[in-house]
Formats: sequence, C-alpha cells, structure tokens
Amino acid sequence: MSEQLIVPDQLPDWVPGRVTVRSPDEGWHGVSVRGYRYTGLDVHVPAMRDYMIVAYRRGGTAMTRKLDGDWSHAALGPGDVSLLTRASDSHWIWPNDIEVVHVYLTQDELATTCRQVYQREVADVELHDVLKADDPAIHRTAMMIAVEAAHGAVGSRLLVESLTCQLAVHILRRHAHVHFKETRSGEGLTPAQLRVVDEYLSANLTSEVSLRSLAATVGLSRHHFARQFRAATGSSVHEYVLERRLERARILLRRTRVPLRDVAAQCGFADQSHMTRVFRQRLRTTPARFRLDS
Repeated sequence: MSEQLIVPDQLPDWVPGRVTVRSPDEGWHGVSVRGYRYTGLDVHVPAMRDYMIVAYRRGGTAMTRKLDGDWSHAALGPGDVSLLTRASDSHWIWPNDIEVVHVYLTQDELATTCRQVYQREVADVELHDVLKADDPAIHRTAMMIAVEAAHGAVGSRLLVESLTCQLAVHILRRHAHVHFKETRSGEGLTPAQLRVVDEYLSANLTSEVSLRSLAATVGLSRHHFARQFRAATGSSVHEYVLERRLERARILLRRTRVPLRDVAAQCGFADQSHMTRVFRQRLRTTPARFRLDS
C-alpha cells in the first residue's frame, strides 16, 4: 500500500494564502521554501512528504494545533517557530492575520545528515511535537533561506546548502527523535497484536483515533508501535486508518441511503468535504458519484 503524502506545492489546496516568496523553479537539493500571508483560518493539513519548519515573520495570533489526536495551544508572533514532522496529518486554527516562512526539509536530507552526525544507519527521523519553539537559531536560518529565495545572487546555491546543513544538524540535536535500524530479526507486530488493533479500530472508527491510543492497545510506545506496525503491514498507521475509513464509507454508500454528511461522521472523517477530498485523491471520484455508480 503506497502512502499518499502531499508536497509543498500542494499545501495551498488545504491552506489558502498569498505567496510572498518561493524557491527557484530549478529547485535546491533537499530543501525548499515558501512564504505566505494568511488570514485567520481553521484548516486540516494532510500528511506531508517533508518535514516542515514554520517561522513567524509578522503578526501575532493565538494558535491551536492537533497532532496525533492531541491539541496544543500557544501565542505566536515574530521570532517564533513551529515544527511539524513528516507523514503526520494535523489541524491548525488561528484567528488573526499572520505572515510566515515555511522551510521544508526532505526525508533524505535529514536522514543523510543524521548518518553523518551519528555514523549509524537511520530507519527514521521524527521531529518533536513543537508548536512554539524558543529557538532563535532556527528562525534566523529560515529567514536567511527565504532571503536567498527572493534575492539570490552569485553563490546562492552554495550558501543555501550550507544553511540547510546547519539547520538539519541543529534540529537533530534539539528537536528530533532518531530511530536507528535494528539488526535483529522478527520485527513487526504479531498476528494477535494486529487483531487487537483491528478490533479497536472497528469499535472506534467513528471517533478520533490517535497513534497513542492505538499503541496503548498492545502496550507499546508511540514510536515503537509505529515502527512495528509498518514492519508488519508495509503501511504507516495514518495510511492504514484512512484506508479503513474509506472501506467503511464505500460499504455505507453501496448499501444504504444515509446522507453523505452522516456517512462521513460514521466513518470518522473530519467532515463531508474531508471525505470528498479522500475519495478524489484515492478513487478519482466523489462519494455522490460513487454511490450512483455502485
């Protein structure tokens, strides 16, 4: 089962804003940057391919974010930084206008830097759940990368590569959890553990299902559970849960005349529009059309 992760250029489909700066079209290695002016928004952000650093440039606002089923809150303004690990969907709410710079680091970039730092093979890197980081170094580096995107001159690519390396090392030291590759065999959840997880999902699919709650069903930490789950199924937890929601929605649409908004609720989607986006991305159709064609 392949993961459906969005790339930086797709983010405005879910988080509309005015673009203020972006990386050159020819691209940089391992890093990209986007600047946005946003009005107050309440948005769901699908799981992203890259690690995201949000550096706040202008305007102040209260910020609320949900990640892995947990809400966090902070007052954010110029100089502050938020971090979002890759492959995790999130929900953001803020009431006031803000201007931000997004810096995206690819999985390969962070893993390569990690191998050089620790001299070990890396399985995965996960950023800590940081809504408000007191870290001027990250903010300063993000702003410098944004300046190069807007006004790059001779040596710009070389400077960005240097800044990217500094940023990756700093994040690995202070804001990341590194999973190193194991040498032992037998990795992965057992069939009995997978049955427990499936039974929990079947009973709780209508509500918010967090990584923490799934890990608790088999007595594992979130990080260990995520690794064991992928080893057993070949899928991320997020992807697996989304497929289960989609499967239940298809059954309800084929067998019942339940209104679409109620189908979305019974399958655990955030709302009807969220369900429609998932159907379009994965089935190339809408729930209404799927029902008509079934």
